[in-house]
Amino acid sequence: MPESATMLQQYVPGDFYDEMFSEPGVPREHYKVVAEFLDRFGPVELANRARQARIAFLTRGITFAVYGSDEGTEKIFPFDLIPRIIPHTEWQVLESGLKQRLLALNLFLKDLYNGQKILLDKVVPRHLIESASQFRPQFMGMKVPKDAYVQICGTDLIRDRGGEYRVLEDNLRVPSGVSYVLENRRIMKQVFPLIFANYPVRPVLDYPLRLLQTLRGVSPRPDPTVVVLTPGVYNSAYFEHAFLALQMGAELVEGRDLVVENDRVFAKTVNGLQPVDVIYRRIDDDYLDPEVFRKDSVLGVPGLMRAYRAGNVVLANTVGTGVADDKVIYKYVPEIIRYYLGEEAILKNVDTYLAEDASECSYILEHMEELVVKEADNSGGYGMLIGPKATQAEVEEFRGRVRAHPRNYLAQPVVNFSRHPTYSEDNHNLYGCHIDLRPYILNNGEDIWVLPGGLTRVALRPGSLVVNSSQGGGSKDTWVLGKS
Repeated sequence: MPESATMLQQYVPGDFYDEMFSEPGVPREHYKVVAEFLDRFGPVELANRARQARIAFLTRGITFAVYGSDEGTEKIFPFDLIPRIIPHTEWQVLESGLKQRLLALNLFLKDLYNGQKILLDKVVPRHLIESASQFRPQFMGMKVPKDAYVQICGTDLIRDRGGEYRVLEDNLRVPSGVSYVLENRRIMKQVFPLIFANYPVRPVLDYPLRLLQTLRGVSPRPDPTVVVLTPGVYNSAYFEHAFLALQMGAELVEGRDLVVENDRVFAKTVNGLQPVDVIYRRIDDDYLDPEVFRKDSVLGVPGLMRAYRAGNVVLANTVGTGVADDKVIYKYVPEIIRYYLGEEAILKNVDTYLAEDASECSYILEHMEELVVKEADNSGGYGMLIGPKATQAEVEEFRGRVRAHPRNYLAQPVVNFSRHPTYSEDNHNLYGCHIDLRPYILNNGEDIWVLPGGLTRVALRPGSLVVNSSQGGGSKDTWVLGKS
């Protein structure tokens, strides 16, 4: 038996939905070509190609920053060789569900800041909105061009034990990670050109052009100037900010590079002040303008909100969008879809319990060892307790947090979401890692477009359910197949 065949046969899918294998040693139909090539390559050749990929990432400077890490600020983004493949018919359902979800959430934001009919009709409790840290009441009545409140969205999906996709959370503020999607694809074409050529993989490399068209499309001005606003080189996603600016042909600016005069935003250049019409901001609301939000912020632009209110600049995404990705509001998204669209959600949520509800809070406190407990306004895998893996001291600490601030916490059952074979350079074999998927959705106010694929994040630590790069996660190239 060839050594590489032994590697495939020894892979154990486990008691999970395995993306590649329907049962031990039997690949799913759309993975058969990949399996044949893995057989042919064997562990030594796979090790060589993994090394090629690592060198390519290093050469291209594909990094992310980890705050507070003892191992240095910049790290190479971990990449796994085995691609994740999504068949055409499966993707059609996901695409429809993602478009439906963003359309409803965009209508929700428009309503929240202009009339609040959904609150008057008591579909979403008013107190949950008014207590949300990302709700911006100072922008009530604010109109935005083409009613596009969310131009860029990243929605996180998982697949449960039965193989059904579910939405884990929505990211409607400054969703990150798309640069890794594009770099993964470039490197995968270099490392596995023959495998890639044997599949009708839909392209992703036109994303920067699509993004630029979206940003320009939401500006009421003809031939608008677009800039990317970054907090600077020490931000964890700075590679992505610089990458997207370069790919779009847009200027990468920091707050100090912009100035507001007569309620217009200008960029400081060697040729003098140049007007700016659209800002793709990669800075949270709180840091955008010290005149309105945090007065100690040196990352934003004084007066930016005056220009914004006057309609002289477009911000992508709009100020205040974070209220719709509050993890407590997440529970109401199926009802939000029903309310605005008169439809049932195509993509289901994960079952969710809110601590602000007395009966659900009691359930959370009594069953915390069995649940995943999350802070409503945290991200990156932080502010979270995975009950079955937590110590008793950690559980008791979270019980205290939930009792003290019930509005800020929710809980979900542990979803043993799908796994995918991942290549280990240390052991030269395949092992199962949990994965999720973050597709990217663009909205120009007239049309919604979904990038075919997205960022498949991988929980590289054995047994881990946390896929975030800041918590030891990596990524795979995601292949969405065209019509056969």
